[in-house]
Order: sequence, then structure tokens, then C-alpha cells
Amino acid sequence: MSKTSRPDNPFEQLGRKLKKMRISRQETLADVSGAVEIGVDHLEVIEAGKNRPGEDILLLLISHFELKEEEAEKLWDLAGYPPSVVTQSDVSVKQTVMVTPEDLKIVYTDMVHVSANDFGVVMNFMQGGGTNNQPLAIARVGMSRDHALSVLEVLQKTLAAQKQLPAPKSRKDSK
Repeated sequence: MSKTSRPDNPFEQLGRKLKKMRISRQETLADVSGAVEIGVDHLEVIEAGKNRPGEDILLLLISHFELKEEEAEKLWDLAGYPPSVVTQSDVSVKQTVMVTPEDLKIVYTDMVHVSANDFGVVMNFMQGGGTNNQPLAIARVGMSRDHALSVLEVLQKTLAAQKQLPAPKSRKDSK
């Protein structure tokens, strides 16, 4: 937190930085709040430095503004969150992923934020009604552009096939 921040605006530097990014991209409050699926009033309070965004909203803002790692880390720090990612430029880190039966449960979502660039696509799936009525991030999926196109094709085929299924028989017809 900055030494110059006032008690009523504890995240003033963070808010100023977010507002500056929004203005430099010539986006309105409605543009950005819609992209990260929060209310305009909520974004105004964040930009005023009165509240910090939840981690999930800050991640969405970082994604929306397409920030590089260094810029993202500065925002994360301004928000007062502890470092969540250790960057090791000289050391190769291998990540192991284990899938357990609990991981195979279905998680329902009612919101999605999709961002794409030359390298790929990131989809943030969220569920409404989180803390302070902020959407709760429940899954974040990244993929190449080619894979995203194949996922889109599978979704379109699946939904089209669903329309072609015969209507279920009523109990009266099945007797």
C-alpha cells in the first residue's frame, strides 16, 4: 500500500493504474465492467481506490488488459496480495498434475470471460454470488487458437445434434 493513500482510499494507486489502463485503451467503465462481468458502480469504487478487487476479478482485469507478467505482478502487489506465482527465469520447472476422482465432478457455471491473443485463448468460467456478490472463478482453461477452434466445432455439432433428437415420449404414449 502506498504511503500517500488515504484511509478512505487504501488502494488509490491500484485504482489510478487501472483507470489509466482503461482510458489509454479508450474504453468506458461499461466496456471494462462488462468484460469482467462486474457492475459499473463496483468498477468505479475500485478505480477510486476505495476497495480492492477480489483476486478473481483482478485476474480478469489483468487478462482483459492483456498485461505482461511484470505489469501483472505490479498490480497484484498494489492490491496487497501475496505473490502467488514464483517466476524462475533460469530454472526449468516441471509441473506434475494428478487427477483424482473428486476432480471429475461437474462444476456448473453461469458466467464466462474469454480473451484471445496471437498465442491462444483463455476462458475464465465463473459462478455468480461469490463474496460481496463478486463472481467466483471456478475454472480457468487455456488453449491454443487451433484447439479453441476445434472445441468450438465440437460444441456446434453437439448443440446441433441435440436439436435433431426426437422429443421424449410422454407417459401416455409409452403405454
